[in-house]
Amino acid sequence: MRRIAIIGSGQAGLLAAHALLKAGYEVTLYSDRTPEQWLHESRPTGTATRFDLSLQFEYELGLKSWENDAPWSDGAHMTLCPAPGNRLLTLAGRLRRPSLSIDLRLQSHAWMLDMVSRGGKLEIESVTVERLDQIAAENDLTLVAAGRAELCRIFERDAERSVFDKPQRHLAMVCVKGPPMGFDGIPLLPVKNNTVGGVGETLFVPYFHKDVGASWNLVLEALPGGPMDRFQGARSGEQVLELAKQVVREFMPWDYDWLKNAELSDPLGWLVGKFAPTVRKPVGRLPSGRLVTPIGDTAMALDPIAGQGANNGNKMVRNLVECVIAHGDRPFDAQWMTETFERFYARHGHPTYTYTNMVLAGPTPAGREYLFAQYGSDARFDNTSGQQRLADAFVENLNDPALLTPILQDRRKTHEFIEKTTGRSWIRSVAAGAMGVAWEEFRQWRGLEPRHPLVAEIKIAA
Repeated sequence: MRRIAIIGSGQAGLLAAHALLKAGYEVTLYSDRTPEQWLHESRPTGTATRFDLSLQFEYELGLKSWENDAPWSDGAHMTLCPAPGNRLLTLAGRLRRPSLSIDLRLQSHAWMLDMVSRGGKLEIESVTVERLDQIAAENDLTLVAAGRAELCRIFERDAERSVFDKPQRHLAMVCVKGPPMGFDGIPLLPVKNNTVGGVGETLFVPYFHKDVGASWNLVLEALPGGPMDRFQGARSGEQVLELAKQVVREFMPWDYDWLKNAELSDPLGWLVGKFAPTVRKPVGRLPSGRLVTPIGDTAMALDPIAGQGANNGNKMVRNLVECVIAHGDRPFDAQWMTETFERFYARHGHPTYTYTNMVLAGPTPAGREYLFAQYGSDARFDNTSGQQRLADAFVENLNDPALLTPILQDRRKTHEFIEKTTGRSWIRSVAAGAMGVAWEEFRQWRGLEPRHPLVAEIKIAA
């Protein structure tokens, strides 16, 4: 039986452990914390929203533990503002199948215990480069899924693929309880997104917390040096939450009543930080010359703005396990590691990285026309309009960024997609949406509230 070692007990590492165990390999997982430490002494490492493609892989492995209790998100509601105080347009779209966000502390605790019960080995230690070299000598293949800088540095940054060399957002995340699970007037439980030009973004994500259950995870993406960039010095979850309320009151006041009574879910349920989105090369060479390969965030570090980190890791693991099985008894050499990653990158990695960077940079010219064409979407169950189909396709791209991302980079392809989806000329669709937006711009110029679809109806749910 071939032996495989995995360094890291987060989303990607544990998923790989379960998948390789199921495929018949001898698996040893190295974790710097015990299951109980994950559950009681750790911070969440991210929101870890997963869409259908990623969830189906987990379910194939029998990793279904909270689906009956967790809040499933049906889609997204977005408000786009080119500048503070100007709600230019909205988008409300449904996913074909809902998404799920589980507290990774709860998940890692459960998945580690499940792995051991299924025959996997668990070693608790903080792995150094020297120790990694020893582990690689004892195994046929070693996977690195640990976020520690010391281990990440083994893998060279791919300068050609890594578009940015510095952080594009200064980040904060906090788990909260108290806000209602939804909004009156929005006929779905959405991931709620506000984008304000020159300021940043907020995302309110339905979340299953380890202690309080159905609740929310707030993600705050501040433009470096901008007026929202006030989280980096925070020293507690209470401070992050108070700053979040300030930001929403100042720049997204339409959601302040929803958030104002929020409370911290647990003292460790928060993060602040910043990093440059990075693609790393898939072959790491240790001092002895032995080779290891990365998975998850170690291979591709994505800004969380598009909710793709955990999804990208799941897709990467599925690809890797398929390639491990297909490789048989041959050595896992540098060529195999490279070809395995390139297979993944062509299908999922490139469109995912491109999509995330598009969201960071703002809509392309084609994307702006698409957003005008979908204007009027409100995601009601009986709404089958062309605008709604465009909005739903925009949101479904979160599940599989290869669906729409290439189209939104090309105006001709975008025009063709609008016409195919709506059944009318793209010019007519874009013009109709632009006229609706212009009327609401006029209302705002007169000091009135905009009446974008759903916006006039939204109030805190009872």
